[in-house]
Amino acid sequence: MPFNPANVIAKKRDGGALTRDEIAAFVSGFTTGDIPDYQMSALAMAIYLRGMSADETAMLTERMLGSGIQMRWQSGSPCVDKHSTGGVGDKVSLLLAPLLACCGLRVPMISGRGLGPTGGTLDKLESIPGFRTDLSLDEIHKLTGRVGCVITGASAEIAPADRKLYALRDVTATVASIPLITASIMSKKLAEGLDALVLDVKVGSGAFMKTLDQARTLAQSLVETGDRMGVKTTALITDMSQPLGRMAGNAVEVDETVAALSGRGSEDLIALTNSLGAELLVATGKVSTLEEGCALLQGHIDSGRGLDKLRDMVSAQGGDLDAPRSIAPATIVEATRSGFVAAIDVEALGYEIIHLGGGRRVMSDAIDHSVGIETLVSIGDRIESGQPLARIFANGEEGQRARTVLPAHFRLQEEYVPRPPLILERYPNVP
Repeated sequence: MPFNPANVIAKKRDGGALTRDEIAAFVSGFTTGDIPDYQMSALAMAIYLRGMSADETAMLTERMLGSGIQMRWQSGSPCVDKHSTGGVGDKVSLLLAPLLACCGLRVPMISGRGLGPTGGTLDKLESIPGFRTDLSLDEIHKLTGRVGCVITGASAEIAPADRKLYALRDVTATVASIPLITASIMSKKLAEGLDALVLDVKVGSGAFMKTLDQARTLAQSLVETGDRMGVKTTALITDMSQPLGRMAGNAVEVDETVAALSGRGSEDLIALTNSLGAELLVATGKVSTLEEGCALLQGHIDSGRGLDKLRDMVSAQGGDLDAPRSIAPATIVEATRSGFVAAIDVEALGYEIIHLGGGRRVMSDAIDHSVGIETLVSIGDRIESGQPLARIFANGEEGQRARTVLPAHFRLQEEYVPRPPLILERYPNVP
């Protein structure tokens, strides 16, 4: 029977399981352009509504991976990477890649742009004058070998099916689909030819996964897919009920990265960076315990080697880390009442940054790298009326609008609320 995309869409819409041949034909046709965007959007919505089995998810990942080239590495140091499912203020990749390179690992990190209210690693790095995020596969190999790490966008040869689907998900309300997230992340990461991978699965008001059960399901899907493909994979489920670190935006997050690698990082940012890196150091046999891994990474921060390595990576990719980065004028936002910070609407903060120009409403939008928000309080803090809640870095009238609405994103109450733990769970549960 001839392949008919409409029949596949209808089958999944009705809850049926897709076969390997159906998934292969759909991904191949979408990649070549024989299947139009509107039909892929319809299938993505059907997957979002009906889900996929573990077998279907693995087959989708394999076909998206197989739509492009898989990198191969000469023998030598292990190749590793980390991926976050997205959060506000999450600049861990900017710290972790150079720190892992200092530990003798190779880090060919392929990253993405902002998706929904969450920031994109590539957008942050492009606030550095001259920095290139469009490295070819040959450049990725050469620079990873020379420097130890790169952070770049996926070249056209890597998982082209994901490149096309990724652009559709953000505008078709299908971002928070566990099978689609799994296939998107793992098709790019597995194409890097990795020995080990660690996933940072965010949960909370600023994450795509709003509940712990959803985060557990995603962590399991990602880890099982990685293991199935022969890559040592672990996942940490981490809190995104408040921004990570203090800064959220683009240039302001690069500034915070430099400060953190200079020994002036916020406790949560450093703790998460070291915890994720330690997973990879244990997986590759560089250290025996997670505690040893954290200590090794912290040593590279304390010595300044991590910052030197970041500077080397930026220079190798055409940028100048020491060149001035444009930062918009700052305005303080004050609390309108007293109380304990009980909750922060982190997703709303992410959308405020988009409204300021620091993210995209549509894929074609240009980004203002100079804008952002600095969060000055944390859940559990006692604050008084008139005390600063945040700083807004903004240009023009949007800054004034944000200053008016921002206090509503911080919920205060009379009773004390403890600060939530940063790392909630590890998957698999036993090291």
